[in-house]
Amino acid sequence: MRKLLISSGDLAFQPYSPPPPSSPLPSPYPSSIQYPNFFARENFFFPSIPVAKSVFDLATLSFVAGLLLLSLLAVAFIFHLRLRSRRAYHLQNFNSLWIVRLLLVSLASLWAVNEILRLPFIRRKHLYPFLPSISLKQQENICKLHVVLSLGFFEPGFLITLLFLVNVSIKKKNPPQLWAIASVLILCSPIILLQIIFVFFSPFESFVPKFTPSSSVLTTDHYGNKSVLCVYPIMSSLAFSGFTIAYATAFLLSCWRVMALVINKGIRQRISMLATTVMVALPLQIICLSLSWLWMSPEDAVYGSLVLAMFVSVAWCMAVGEVILVLRPIRDTLEAGGDCCRWSPGGGYPETAKHGDKEQGRNHDGAPPGAAEEREKGSDVY
Repeated sequence: MRKLLISSGDLAFQPYSPPPPSSPLPSPYPSSIQYPNFFARENFFFPSIPVAKSVFDLATLSFVAGLLLLSLLAVAFIFHLRLRSRRAYHLQNFNSLWIVRLLLVSLASLWAVNEILRLPFIRRKHLYPFLPSISLKQQENICKLHVVLSLGFFEPGFLITLLFLVNVSIKKKNPPQLWAIASVLILCSPIILLQIIFVFFSPFESFVPKFTPSSSVLTTDHYGNKSVLCVYPIMSSLAFSGFTIAYATAFLLSCWRVMALVINKGIRQRISMLATTVMVALPLQIICLSLSWLWMSPEDAVYGSLVLAMFVSVAWCMAVGEVILVLRPIRDTLEAGGDCCRWSPGGGYPETAKHGDKEQGRNHDGAPPGAAEEREKGSDVY
């Protein structure tokens, strides 16, 4: 007992000594502090502004914006002439094709909007957020719908409407406009039916080479997210190529007939420019479609260049068609009828006596001398 007390007392009054240092163990955490990289996330500072990941997409958006602005200007010209022709009798004969012109501009605008939906970042940023439960199969159907509308209705419809305006320019009497719209729809029906069959049903899929893509390609990004990119299938391109060959033949014959009958030098230059543009744009589009089959990945730079060249050729053709068949004829009509000079902000025409018009060198209808002769030489279309 005494020994126990002594030993306990010794322990109680024993000075404290630190334990021997233990061997260092590896730390479970890294020695350096890891800071989050805020710049790694796309659109961190401006999440609501979509940024194009490709120069091709940005260039496509620029050309689409230009074509839509030109179409908006053409629509303004069409309705401006429509409103003025109700008050000026001498302008009514030059406004008989306003619905056909409006159809031409509308098809060009719809084609441009349809090309916007082809861009992957537009669909990912502005379409898929409204469809959170969309599947890969549904994304493929969107690409199929894009191909059918682009190569089956919008572009063929624009070209057929353009051909109709060229043919009607040499006729003495314009056909009813509803009949013109019905004719365009009837002539578009074969190509759109072929596109629907080849794209949605693929009856000749077993005969098509395996390396050629269908209407869409499945891709995976660095994070493992799968997405569908739109491409042009081979059978759809072949059907459109056949339509292009038949259309080019009919278009050349129509332009040759117009050139043989038209005397006005300015109109002949416009027809030549229109024919040259169409005959360059369509073969270039077919060549780009054919070469795009060699690059299966839409993410390839060569494929992007081919698709951009094809888009620019068609957009340029539509822009030239709107200028020559819509903007220039309406501007010439307004100038010949004195509408541009005599229009007032109040929406009316100043009252001028016939004697005063003759003193100023104008006819009784407000047109300058020789305007009637020029209108007889010209055309409502050009």
